Amino acid sequence: MCRRALIVEDEILVALDIESALEAQGIEVVAIAADSRTAMRYADRVDLALVDINLRDGQTGPAIGRALAKDHGVSVVFVTANPALLGEGVEGVAGVMTKPFSERCIGATVDYLTRRGTGAATEPPSELRLFG
Repeated sequence: MCRRALIVEDEILVALDIESALEAQGIEVVAIAADSRTAMRYADRVDLALVDINLRDGQTGPAIGRALAKDHGVSVVFVTANPALLGEGVEGVAGVMTKPFSERCIGATVDYLTRRGTGAATEPPSELRLFG
């Protein structure tokens, strides 16, 4: 079950919107990270991450998402205004939501990831494009 989250976003107002939406779902936000070094510092403390592509240290979001998912077992969703930069997706990452997003969309995405993790059949929200 997704209960602790990492937000990887360099625009603080966007990060705070995501934080508010997650907290409304009962999710504890462990940290907000604006770059890869900071994000990876929290990798072992979270089970969910919402990751932008373009961060303070460049276009490092895809590498962060891959590492969080594959090396640390974190459920990862990209949140970006540029989903085309991800092509067909990133190995291990669940999918991508396009900015702008709504609080409802984040809630539905977290609910989907939580149910998927338990094996319960559920449909993803229409705003979430799944990979693979």
